[in-house]
Order: sequence, then structure tokens, then C-alpha cells
Amino acid sequence: MNFVTERDKISLLENGFLEREIDPELDLIDEIRCLKEEKNAIILAHYYQESEIQDIADFVGDSLQLSQVAAKTEAEMIAFAGVHFMAETAKILSPNKKVMLPDLKAGCSLSDSCPATVFAQFKQKYPDHIVVSYVNCTAELKTLTDICCTSSNAVHIINSIPKEKGIIFAPDKNLGAYLEKVTNRKMILWNGACMVHEIFSKEKIIKLKHQSPEAIIIAHPECEEAVLNLAEFIGSTSQLLSFTKKKEFNQFIVATESGILHQMQMANPEKIFIPAPPNNHCACNECPHMKRNTLEKLYLCLKYELPEIILSDDIVLKARNSIDRMLEISEKAGLK
Repeated sequence: MNFVTERDKISLLENGFLEREIDPELDLIDEIRCLKEEKNAIILAHYYQESEIQDIADFVGDSLQLSQVAAKTEAEMIAFAGVHFMAETAKILSPNKKVMLPDLKAGCSLSDSCPATVFAQFKQKYPDHIVVSYVNCTAELKTLTDICCTSSNAVHIINSIPKEKGIIFAPDKNLGAYLEKVTNRKMILWNGACMVHEIFSKEKIIKLKHQSPEAIIIAHPECEEAVLNLAEFIGSTSQLLSFTKKKEFNQFIVATESGILHQMQMANPEKIFIPAPPNNHCACNECPHMKRNTLEKLYLCLKYELPEIILSDDIVLKARNSIDRMLEISEKAGLK
């Protein structure tokens, strides 16, 4: 492929032409491992990736956790099997490493729901407010943010802000509403949401619970209030995984993206995990953006070192400030 430009290669990758050229006899797992070693690269996989990608990854976890781990390694290159904002976060925390995303079109309905240019105008209406943004947002939105948060530390971040200060919370209205309820703090909520976590059916979950009364309903706080009201435990993806390891529970109805069930089942092979049903006719709830990444694309990503995530120094610096502020607050409280 030396005769084509870098832009040409990206176009070929995006349109699947290079995938078609892969020899079907090729052992992709072996090839990916060889490329990783040859290029001093690491593979990060979010919990919502296909199981085969999770199995070959060096690290599997939540988005910020993965970026933090990668920053501490000696790797020169990061292949992030996740979505675009996650790879951006990895670049923000590791500006000197080369960061690639197997499919550049792997976006996120939540981060896309809050364009930075529109949010900047919205923010001007509340000049005295602190902006807290869920880490599941674009690098540009992070530059307009005072403090980032994760679903694990969000309650503490909100509670750390003086009561007299107003708060704008972006971009997830469902997480924001949950935080308002838990912290008893009224906030200005941006009207954004994750398409996956909004599609769960309250009625179908109730029906499942009647069919399996011993099953514990667990849910991510990005879910709508009606679903959260049914949940017996609410937490981040990592917290949900940790909760399932408790010995007293053997069955779970899981209201988050179904990719996490792979890790849950591996950690608890004797337990039963039921994906919470959506309000459409699918059997389970999957993020179409997460599932754009495949073993073939991961192989090509490492082979051609494309598509690469490029951020300006200015964006990296400004976005990093909001993440560092979150980490400072969390560290003082003894949170991870």
C-alpha cells in the first residue's frame, strides 16, 4: 500500500476495501500479537467490545481507567478498541504516544448530542455556574468544562462543589437527573443521552423479574429514571461487574450494554446473567458504534497505524485541565 497516501488508506479502511483483501486463512490473533510486539503497542478494549477483542486486549475496562493505565506504560502506540471520545481521552493523557481507533466512524450518541460550539453558547447563559461534564464527551467539550466526572465518582464530584455555586451538568440528562436525586442538588442539565441506555423497556424488565424472581436487577446510571427505579443496585460498568462477584447473588438482570456480560460470565461462570431487554424487537441491547470495531479492523489499524487520533496542543492542554481537576478532587477523597 506504499503507493497511496495516508488519506487514501483511511478512506480504504473506512469503506472496508482493505478488509476484503485480508487472506481468510490468516490467523488474525497471531498477526495482531506479532504487530503489537513489533510496534511496541498496547491494545485497550472497552467492556462493550466484542468478546474476541476483549480477549486479545492488554487491558479491558471503563474508558478513563483504560486511558490512565495506558499512560503509565512504556508503549509507544495505543490501539483503542472503543469509540472516538475514548481514544481522544487516551491522547489527552498520553500526548506523546500514537493513538489509533480501529474504526474512525465509531462515534457515540451521547458525545454527539452535545456539540461544543452549541454548548459554548448555552454556557454563556449561566456565567457563574461550574461546568461538570461526564467524561463520555468530546475533547472539545472537555475544554469548556471545569471538572470532569465518571459514573463512579460523579456523586462525590457534585458534593465537592460549594452549595452556593450553580452547576451545569453535561451531556447526559439521565445521569444528571440521577445525581440530582442522590445529592439533593438542583442543576442545569444538558439535554443529551446515550441511545443504548435509553432503549431499555421498563415493562419487559418487570416481566423478566416475575419470570426470575431471584434475579437481581442492576443498572447503569445512564438509564432512564423508570428503569433505575426498578434497580436493586446502580453503578458504573466496573461497579456493576464488581457487584456481580458477591457470593449471595446468583442471577442478574443487567441494564447496560450487553458486552459487559462477557466479563461477568468469565468472573462468575456458575452465575446467570440476563441482558435487560430493549423496547424494540432485538434480543439484547448493543451499541452499534462499539460494535463497528472488529478483529479485522484492529489488525489493519496496527498494520497501517491508522486511523490516528490527532488533537492540537491547545485542546490537549485545556481538556487535560478538567480531567486533572477531577483527579485532584478524587485523590483528596481517597477515591480511585
